[in-house]
Amino acid sequence: MAAFPEILFDFAFFPRFDENIDQLSELAETEDWGYQNTESDYALPVLRNYVRFTYARLAEEGKIEITDDGAKAVFNSGLVTETQEPIYAMFVPNEIEGRQPWFFSGWYRRGEYDLTDFAKLPDMANYYDNPHLLVMDVQKELRPNLEHIIADNKERFPAPFNAMDNYMLQTFLKGAIDNAIERVRRNYKAAIPQFHRGQVQLLLPLCISEPSRADLALVVNDHGDFYRAATCLTLDMAYNNARQLARPDRDWLQP
Repeated sequence: MAAFPEILFDFAFFPRFDENIDQLSELAETEDWGYQNTESDYALPVLRNYVRFTYARLAEEGKIEITDDGAKAVFNSGLVTETQEPIYAMFVPNEIEGRQPWFFSGWYRRGEYDLTDFAKLPDMANYYDNPHLLVMDVQKELRPNLEHIIADNKERFPAPFNAMDNYMLQTFLKGAIDNAIERVRRNYKAAIPQFHRGQVQLLLPLCISEPSRADLALVVNDHGDFYRAATCLTLDMAYNNARQLARPDRDWLQP
């Protein structure tokens, strides 16, 4: 299995990356790839990150295919068109010496002629072997590190909670976590999987301001006999991570 650089931009040169991302967005089935609560220097920030991290996982798995003559390379974007046809990123050798080995050629549908040079087209990225990781076992104990969650992430809490005394905020947070667990008991889809630093984690909605709207996402790690939570994410951060695995159910985490 060939070794590939871990970083997309070390693997290939993209002459107009912003335009290339726009092109992918237009080719793929309709989806909201923007942030809702966070300003970004780029358009379609979720899609930009999706492509970068998808490549990183594919490089780790060795799922980048090169033709026998070395004239083309391709990987599976994991996205599909409106008619559910898989989309691939294709590359040709970079003619500039000393730069990235590949040059981005374009996004192609599975059935397009340009991909016929590949005897086999690569599979999409895989992030888990055990599907049980994607569903929270509500029979297991959840051990939240409340003090650490607040100390490291207080600025992520909405006003007026981010200006509260830590002990008072801890009381609100404990109640929000209890409510989140009850929500998962009623609807298992409320625990949304994300992939971060090589492992599947679960995201639970933290509704602090009002019961029907999540303010933050609690990150839950599976420790076998119990779960542990030691941090929380903004909703944009959570959606960005969760989208790597799949488009999240819109019960509470929305783009």
